[in-house]
Amino acid sequence: MHTDTYTVLRHPERVPLAVRSQASARSLGDGLATLPEVDIARLSKDELREVAGDPEVRAVAPVMPTRLVFPVAGPRAVTAVEAGPAWGVAAVGADSSARTGAGVTVAVLDTGIDAAHPAFAGATVVEEDFTGSGNGDVQGHGTHCAGTVLGRDVEGARIGVAPGVGRLLAGKVLGDDGSGDSTMLFNGIQWALREGAHVISMSLGFDFPGLVRRLVDDGWPADLATSAALEGYRANLRMFDALMEVVRSQAAFGHGAVVVAAAGNESRRDEHPDLEIAVSLPAAADGIVSVGALGRGPDGLVVAPFSNTFPQVAAPGVDVVSAQRGGGLSSLSGTSMAAPHVAGVAALWWEEVLSTALPGTAATVTARLLANSDLTALAPGVEVADRGVGVVRAP
Repeated sequence: MHTDTYTVLRHPERVPLAVRSQASARSLGDGLATLPEVDIARLSKDELREVAGDPEVRAVAPVMPTRLVFPVAGPRAVTAVEAGPAWGVAAVGADSSARTGAGVTVAVLDTGIDAAHPAFAGATVVEEDFTGSGNGDVQGHGTHCAGTVLGRDVEGARIGVAPGVGRLLAGKVLGDDGSGDSTMLFNGIQWALREGAHVISMSLGFDFPGLVRRLVDDGWPADLATSAALEGYRANLRMFDALMEVVRSQAAFGHGAVVVAAAGNESRRDEHPDLEIAVSLPAAADGIVSVGALGRGPDGLVVAPFSNTFPQVAAPGVDVVSAQRGGGLSSLSGTSMAAPHVAGVAALWWEEVLSTALPGTAATVTARLLANSDLTALAPGVEVADRGVGVVRAP
């Protein structure tokens, strides 16, 4: 009997907070917490039909490969003197903001982190490995992204948008080769929510071409392999939509989380203006703030040629200087570098909102994040489909 591996999202439990961690209890409030439950199961077709019909099941999707949104340029080692203040920090207004992200918890779901890097000195770094390869960052990608979100100054150079963030959740959902699967990612999101993350940042994507290649290598005809991969992609989109619905429902019991994801680097406008690809999973899911990449041009900020189209917002993503694995600084380019700018700005808005009488929820913060995005720094002719509502701005 043929079986496949599936991710199963069940109705969230309502459980007394006393049985959860102290961090979760602080973040989710009093009473009963609403928590997503993600299970993995090997199911036959008959079993799949039975599970899908269970009223407690919100969504079922085949496990799909994921991969790092690999930078399109870099790494290029940069000295602190050469770097100065990272240009992206100023471009989003973080250098002139009174907010630092104090009191906010941020989760970076990526390749892990070099927790010993000076950029994270003074921060509480909580590491969790979902890949089986162990904590730490072999790729350097997660370290670079986390540095942009909350990195402290390195040798006098400011790299972090929200350097006052005191607690970082570094979830390793991509292995040492930059690959993973949807199970690792969903478990990472679940963990971040349980640990009280205000912001979740993801610079990764679902590997649709990789799944097609794997099926073809297993003997599938190319057309059937493509159709099967498409169905898997659609099912995982539905899974993400259901999961984000659960995330939004947490606001009834606590603050919820602003979830940010890179739009992807598959577009090739430098080859032809029509070679554009729309945002990919997880950025394409409902309720996730998708981020396109911007670079500096002679007349203002321009959309990077690799940046996927139809993001919600845009942020600096070309020649971004941040923490380098093993110490020092390096420059990378990609929507992977843009997403942590937005995550950092979201942390600043969390601090701002929590200091007012406004509802301290992810919905409030997301509304402020989008409403305060700016168009004045953009070069003439940048299309709305490429930059969304504009460049995110700090409070």
